Amino acid sequence: MSNDQYTLVISNDDFESGSLNRDSYVKSNRLFTANERIIAYKIGTLTADRVNEVITKIVSILQQ
Repeated sequence: MSNDQYTLVISNDDFESGSLNRDSYVKSNRLFTANERIIAYKIGTLTADRVNEVITKIVSILQQ
């Protein structure tokens, strides 16, 4: 996965509760609406700091 200005890596250290089997990525420039029926289960909760980083990236894109 390319690491560009829109990508944030999510690792187990970024979780307040839960975990992932491997690092994952938030692509803040690729937003979509997901119907709750396609979500199989909740894997965990990100820390408030990491959520704020995601929000900051999205806001900066919208302000361009």
